[in-house]
Amino acid sequence: MAPSIRKLTGRIGAVVEGVDLTAPPDPLTVTALRDALNKHKAIVFDDVNLDNAGQERVAGWFGELTTAHPNVPAADGTTNVLAVDSETSKANEWHTDVSFVVNPPQATTLRSVVTTPYGGETRIANAAAAYRDLPEPLRALADSLRVVHTNRYDYARPSAATAQRQEYDRIFVSTPYEAEHPVVRVHPLTGERGLFIGGFARRLVGLSSSESAELLRVFQSYVTRPENILRWTWSPNQLLIFDNRITQHYGVDNYDDHPRRLNRVTIAGDVPVGVDGRHSEQLVGDASHYSSVLEVAA
Repeated sequence: MAPSIRKLTGRIGAVVEGVDLTAPPDPLTVTALRDALNKHKAIVFDDVNLDNAGQERVAGWFGELTTAHPNVPAADGTTNVLAVDSETSKANEWHTDVSFVVNPPQATTLRSVVTTPYGGETRIANAAAAYRDLPEPLRALADSLRVVHTNRYDYARPSAATAQRQEYDRIFVSTPYEAEHPVVRVHPLTGERGLFIGGFARRLVGLSSSESAELLRVFQSYVTRPENILRWTWSPNQLLIFDNRITQHYGVDNYDDHPRRLNRVTIAGDVPVGVDGRHSEQLVGDASHYSSVLEVAA
């Protein structure tokens, strides 16, 4: 029986029903899920009844897994699971996961472990729709640009930030990474063009810091237009998978001091390619311990 796919918005997101994620993978089902991810950019499953090992297994349907993070240790007892925990960090900035390495993950899975009584939603933006929204002169400009992503971004915290969050920030930047990517990435499966920027994007190659900031602000404003965004409100035992190659996401910090935890598992990705055929390059750091390079898109 083929999965049932129900759209959540006109531009991004779908709920998938009729798939038993605890069963051995069926090739036709896995193909249908990949097709749904290509089309909708983000897919959600309810009542998944998965533990960490189960989440790793389902993520493995889409390809080889990365380790948890280039710098941050994995959750206890795992290799591939990163705890996205409000006690240590709040990812309340638009970003693409681990875009400061030469081959960022192709996809991210998030599983709800501790949910909040209100707020705490994850927002996901369709970067392909954003590119299509650009006026033609801006599209042509974006096509021609390269951008440096780094994990050494501004971690300004309130003076009251907990020692746990300060330590997490220290670990996150403990080994520096920089990668040069095309501003417009061509998706290896669909051929779609998407704006490949976000919070780790710091400077445009050949431009000053002020020029970079202004242009990145303009491009980013198209990514985060309301019509391009899925606003996902978490319930217990849900699994969200999004295509990290052509989306950005944001964890909204609007739940006061309530605990919130999502467990993240990411799938190894290919090296981005721009519209001119140029590949991304690692400028600083070696992340081979984190992820192998996907040679052929899967």
